[in-house]
Formats: sequence, structure tokens, C-alpha cells
Amino acid sequence: MPKRGFEIVKEYKDKNIHLPVRKTKYAAGYDVEAAEDVIIPAYKFGTKPTLIPTGLKAYCGEDEYFMLVNRSSGPKKGLVMANSIGIVDYDYYNNESNEGHFYFQYFNFSGQDLEIKKGDTIGQVIFQKYLTVDNDNAEGIRTGGFGSTDK
Repeated sequence: MPKRGFEIVKEYKDKNIHLPVRKTKYAAGYDVEAAEDVIIPAYKFGTKPTLIPTGLKAYCGEDEYFMLVNRSSGPKKGLVMANSIGIVDYDYYNNESNEGHFYFQYFNFSGQDLEIKKGDTIGQVIFQKYLTVDNDNAEGIRTGGFGSTDK
């Protein structure tokens, strides 16, 4: 029985998307590539973060989640994740609004527009287990995709 992994979302099945891989034996993160070309504009007050599609969804255990994290080279290029770190819950996988497609969202503080090309490594995914407290009684069910637990 599969424990955790990546799949390509339907919309990107025929677009030569690569599944994430760890580049070294002891790396914690799986390197994720951009699914298409994207321009991230230089930051100005009021600029919204740019969403970079991955063409991917990921599955994990019910007591797990995965983190979307910046690469160590990201800040050198001026890239800062808008939410510092992305947390993606177990029930985001195959959700009804976007199939579980996850994106990286960045601000660009380099002073000039930054072009991300399809296939450029844009971040990493790290899988983790989580713990709950003794009196936890969460029973809600996700009904949407990106940002849906804010509703």
C-alpha cells in the first residue's frame, strides 16, 4: 500500500512534468519544478504574491502533512515565499475544487522582474507527521482547494 508520494494532476498530464526527487541520499526535501513559464514582478507595495503552478498533487498518511519550503538559493535571487512556509494537509489531495494541485507563492525582492522557466526548481516538499492534543475533536471536512480552511 503506498504511503506518500506525488502524482501529476489531470490538467498537466501531457505537459512533460517531472515528479520531484531528492538530489542527495540525506536530503530532507524533494525538489519541485515549475510546470510553466512565469514572470514574478519586482515587489512594490500592494503587490500580491505570484502563484507558480507545479502540475502536481501529493498524498500522505492521515497523520501527516507536507511543507512547501523555499530553496536556500531562493533569497539570493530575491525570492521569498509569501507565507514563509506552506502547510498542505492530508485532505488537500484530490479535493473537489482543484484535485489537490499545489502551488508555490513568491514575492520577488530583487528589484527587477524575475523569469521562472518551466523545469526550473522552485522549491522543496518535506513530508512530516503531526501530533494532536488529548481533547482534540476536529470533525470538519475539506470542501475546497487553496485556502479553503479559512472559510
